[in-house]
Amino acid sequence: MAAILKVEQLSMQYTSGQRQLSVLQDINISIEEGETVAITGPSGSGKTTLMGLCAALDNPTSGQITLLGTVVNPLTEDQRAILRNKHIGFIFQNFQLLPSLTALENVMLPLELQGIKGAEAEAERLLERVGLKDRMTHYPTQLSGGEQQRVALARAFINKPKILFADEPTGNLDGDTGATVESLMFDLNKDYGTTLIIVTHNPDLASRTGRIIKLRSGHIVSDLKNDPATAIN
Repeated sequence: MAAILKVEQLSMQYTSGQRQLSVLQDINISIEEGETVAITGPSGSGKTTLMGLCAALDNPTSGQITLLGTVVNPLTEDQRAILRNKHIGFIFQNFQLLPSLTALENVMLPLELQGIKGAEAEAERLLERVGLKDRMTHYPTQLSGGEQQRVALARAFINKPKILFADEPTGNLDGDTGATVESLMFDLNKDYGTTLIIVTHNPDLASRTGRIIKLRSGHIVSDLKNDPATAIN
């Protein structure tokens, strides 16, 4: 299997007043196509920063990121946006749906931005797949948190992403609702053959992936294969 994501000697620092804050130091990761990976660690360990860098949302202070065979560092913001729109899916803790669009319109948006035909039919199919057949014309404010995250799931998968980044996807949901969203996410991921990278502090969610990378104070402290068959589902 080819590496879909390769991170080499990556470091990230921020300036805060007179201080230089080191968020990530010397990170090296290689992720193959089709892997499911959890990035875990305590608050402030650098999980979300690492995800943002890997997803071409930001540039590291040093080191190199190769995503889908493309070295990300020298790309312009427009080139990064094209790469993300075509090949990357995102699921966020706070859903990030556009409030002025219906559930259907939110899901259609990634395909419409690319000028791809058939967006409405595909969005309808995905919304039905996540159990929202009767909620397509509702706006985000008319939906529960779990329903909003299911809309976000459908939106994330509509462009058949090669790699999907999920940042605390069940962090704002109660236990039962979160379990439903988890199962849908893994089922869709299996259907589409997507590489899935999840940032989470939830050990049960992490246990459902095939690999768990643990961060602490900006360093990788363990990177272990995992057997999801032993997870509590």
